[in-house]
Amino acid sequence: MSRAAPASRTVIVGVAIVACVFCLLELTGKPAGSLSSPPELRAKNGTLSLTLHAAVASGKNAFYFNGQPNAPTLRLAPGDKLKINYINDLPAKPPERCLAGPCMDMTNLHFHGLTVSPDAPQDDVLTMMAMPGKTLHYTVQIPKNHPPGLYWYHTHPHGESYRQVLDGMSGALVIEGIESYFPALTGLPERVLVVRGRSIKEDPQAADLKQRVHLSSEVCGSEQEAPDEVMTVNGSMRPEIAIAPGERQFWRIVNASADRYVDLELEGQSFEIVAMDGEPIAQHDPDHRTRVSGRVLLPPAGRLEAIVTGPAGGTGRLVTHCVDTGPDGDPNPAMVLADIVSRTGAGSAVKMSQTSVKPSLNTVDLEAEEKAAPRFTVTFTEDKNGFYINGEKFAPEAAPMVRAKVGSYQHWKIVNATGELHPMHIHQVHFLAYAENDRPIADPLWLDTVNVPYRGSVDVIMDFTDPIIRGMSVFHCHLLNHEDKGMMAKILFE
Repeated sequence: MSRAAPASRTVIVGVAIVACVFCLLELTGKPAGSLSSPPELRAKNGTLSLTLHAAVASGKNAFYFNGQPNAPTLRLAPGDKLKINYINDLPAKPPERCLAGPCMDMTNLHFHGLTVSPDAPQDDVLTMMAMPGKTLHYTVQIPKNHPPGLYWYHTHPHGESYRQVLDGMSGALVIEGIESYFPALTGLPERVLVVRGRSIKEDPQAADLKQRVHLSSEVCGSEQEAPDEVMTVNGSMRPEIAIAPGERQFWRIVNASADRYVDLELEGQSFEIVAMDGEPIAQHDPDHRTRVSGRVLLPPAGRLEAIVTGPAGGTGRLVTHCVDTGPDGDPNPAMVLADIVSRTGAGSAVKMSQTSVKPSLNTVDLEAEEKAAPRFTVTFTEDKNGFYINGEKFAPEAAPMVRAKVGSYQHWKIVNATGELHPMHIHQVHFLAYAENDRPIADPLWLDTVNVPYRGSVDVIMDFTDPIIRGMSVFHCHLLNHEDKGMMAKILFE
């Protein structure tokens, strides 16, 4: 059956930009000022070319662009080409250890969510790897029928992904044209919000930082550890977002945290959801093009694109609520992400323009595949020695764990046999998450990263129909500390 759902239902989706250098105002609990935005780069004559460096800024790994520690927002249209010269200027002898052994400061790029080739020189995280002093040359062809929406890019060297992404080596990537799927977006002010975690484990200002974001002492689960991260938005802690009472804006939010969930709420308002994980709802459900929800749970790597309305009183807060990650999980406390203020001027949003993109509406009947037995089962396990998929730790030289015939839809079952949440991500494709713990999800959505409840399961329909995805790729837990410790496996699209 096709996956249409009534538009009136509520949806809760369960299923420099480098490390911020805090200013004195932020540390003393005073207002941080208007939301800042990274530089934006747009394709010209069908190509976007840039040089990006990996280097050290203020003692942390960072992306450098135009001589500054910054990760630009990349904007392309379907059919464009992205060309990046990625230069590794990280030190040859890093001073610290990584989770699975000594750090080597190797690095590469992953274009998260893009339906592009997994082969070099495109979205290849297996064979494209730059050691210090080396350069990678990426040429990524965006298909002409690529879904428009919010994607992101980040480093993906197995064993060092967690450290680099936690330090802030990530940026937003927008494929233009989403207003073609939902014309009401045209002319709305647009904001791109990159949410990241900042470690405060060894920060002498930890107490001040916790106070700044009103870090909750509430324990919503059974985790025993003290909170060790605070969240930033576009590199700032608790910035001010300007929106007039009753004004409608289009927000594009990516949870670029290495290992933390966010349960988002704009206090007193609802999100009119247009897309999740870069996939417009209208693409598969043209009769019900949005969902409405007061709160949205974004796992690490998840993206939300939604229309928001300015609070009637002129002020409010964007918050994340406490997330129960399970008895073996990490603490995810509640905190304030940003303050909403009624103000124009500095930090104001830019209005969206109409992009000439022909919508690709694709309703498919998946009932038979949903009822069929799973073609493949992914089981997450862990012990004191590491993290596993189907009993195996990832090894670069390993054969593919599974082979997928390109041109098909496949029912997969994701089983979490551990005591903590795991977000499952697969490169190159999206999937329909339609059941959780063997019960149908009321308003299923197409995603590329899905939350798998602890000691539970999620059933998905993988979309392997795009011939562009042929080649060796991977799927993994997007808690990158788990991925670095082994929770990743290869898949061969053939």
